[in-house]
Amino acid sequence: MNRSTVYYLISALVLIIYIILSLQQQHQWGGWLLLLFFFSLALAFRQHRLLKGLSYTLMVMAVVSLAMYYPQHFKTYRGFKLSDLIIPLLQIIMFGMGTELSLKDFANVVRMPKGIIVGVVCHYIIMPLVGFSLAYLFNFPPEIAAGIILVGCCPSGLASNVMCYLAKGNLALSVSVTTVSTMVAPFLTPLLMRLLGGSFVAIDFWGMVWDITKIVILPVAAGLAFHYLIHGKFKWLDKAMPLVSMAGIGIILTIITAAGRDNLLKVGALLLIATILHNVLGYIMGYWSARLLRFHERDCRTIALEVGMQNAGLASGLALAMGKLSTAGLAPAIFGPVMNISGSSLASWWHNHPPKEDEQAVTKSLST
Repeated sequence: MNRSTVYYLISALVLIIYIILSLQQQHQWGGWLLLLFFFSLALAFRQHRLLKGLSYTLMVMAVVSLAMYYPQHFKTYRGFKLSDLIIPLLQIIMFGMGTELSLKDFANVVRMPKGIIVGVVCHYIIMPLVGFSLAYLFNFPPEIAAGIILVGCCPSGLASNVMCYLAKGNLALSVSVTTVSTMVAPFLTPLLMRLLGGSFVAIDFWGMVWDITKIVILPVAAGLAFHYLIHGKFKWLDKAMPLVSMAGIGIILTIITAAGRDNLLKVGALLLIATILHNVLGYIMGYWSARLLRFHERDCRTIALEVGMQNAGLASGLALAMGKLSTAGLAPAIFGPVMNISGSSLASWWHNHPPKEDEQAVTKSLST
């Protein structure tokens, strides 16, 4: 019996025990059983090449399960509010993004302006409008509806670059769209929130401009400086930054889940459906927008991922800055795991179906 089979059996056994205890209304061990279920499933997925990308999301869901069952342990620690960790963690994550950038990434704007402009424009038109439409369609409470719109108004997420690489898309275009959409976020995100979300909650435009600047722009600039001044001199730090970023995202999602647990129990199922629609419609509309503009298949895949995958962490930080972590912060907390699952699945599908131009290139090289 191989290792993955053992992990699958453990996860199945734990899930059966969880269901039996839940039916008997014995919930005291529910969080720990779900933790063990998701963790075992994550270890099983890590044994498979195509499923490996989902293991991190499953581990996040494992910890989030504890927050749903025992929220009191993730709100304060010895008088310290754990929500105060969110913005510093986001700044560390953005710093990590900056360390991976170089001036070559910005030079791509000159080399492929059409793709970058279309990617950024589609991103800031499609996702905010889809979020706004879903908020009205589902008739959520105002602050929760504002959270859906807030996710849509944020820039592309870093995960889109990884998914683009797996999907055999245009990685240079992906990195450029993520970078440019992030750089213009201090202006476009508050503006779009004022226009689309202002009917749900009060929006402090300049306050949000400053919040995005300190959460995103300053850390990214510091990371870019680090890249040119220190990068490579401390190799252990270069290897540690991605792990720190992944851990930071997991901690943020856990804290938000604990803070909004009661609201999540009330609207969780509907909010999950709305979030999935938001994410999937972003992929579909992004892809076909590029198709209609006659982009190559690789670029269409890239723009689809850049439109559909948001910086949910930034949305969480902004919800905290607005003082609405337990309401407006719920949509970002759900969007993150949903986005990673759908993005990994889509990237795996595309990975196994290479763009036609790649197939033609291979055929031509074999015939010569």
